[in-house]
Amino acid sequence: MTRKHQDWHKSSYSGGSTGNCVEVAEGTVTAVRDTQNRQDGHLSFSASEWKVFLDEVRADNL
Repeated sequence: MTRKHQDWHKSSYSGGSTGNCVEVAEGTVTAVRDTQNRQDGHLSFSASEWKVFLDEVRADNL
C-alpha cells in the first residue's frame, strides 16, 4: 500500500506562540490541517498547486 503523505509536521509558516498553527504532510500530495482542529480534516494539494500557493505567499500576494 502506498502512503499518500508522510508524517505531519508544523509548517515553517505557522505563527510562533500565537496559536495560529498549521501542520503539513508531504508526499505524493501535500496535506494541510489546522493544528487545533485536527478532527476537521485536511486540505490536499497536488505538487503544482502547492508550488503556486507557496510562490504567492512568498510574493506577499495573499
